Amino acid sequence: MSFVLRLTGGDRQHAEDIVQETMVRAWREAGRLDLSGPSLMPWLSAVARRIVIDEHRRKRSRPRESGADAAPDLPVDDSAADIVLRVAVADALRQLTSSHRQAISETILRDQTATQAAVTLGIPVGTVKSRVHYALRVLEVVLAERGLGP
Repeated sequence: MSFVLRLTGGDRQHAEDIVQETMVRAWREAGRLDLSGPSLMPWLSAVARRIVIDEHRRKRSRPRESGADAAPDLPVDDSAADIVLRVAVADALRQLTSSHRQAISETILRDQTATQAAVTLGIPVGTVKSRVHYALRVLEVVLAERGLGP
């Protein structure tokens, strides 16, 4: 056991497994072993050493096994949800009247102030603010109906 402990770097459980496998092999080969010699230790040591070497080679030749927690659940970059949302918003924008859609387009999509949008559209600032307000309410209802709103 102490010889195998050195071979396994002090790993007692692994050493016990090696010793057990060595004894199983000795039992299987009992008919072929020369029992007239002074000791079976050289043969047992050679078998244990070969088992350790074989296990080491086997572990190196294939990828490491991972436990259940070795690979944490990581978020996957999935753009499907973004695409669904974009399609739903585009469809919801088509539900708006032309004037409401223009107000949303100038203020939100083109990132203009209400004053700038009023100049672009040629309407009063208050009208732009009112149209944006009501357009956002309609968008909120349409997206909520599709399960995408608050």
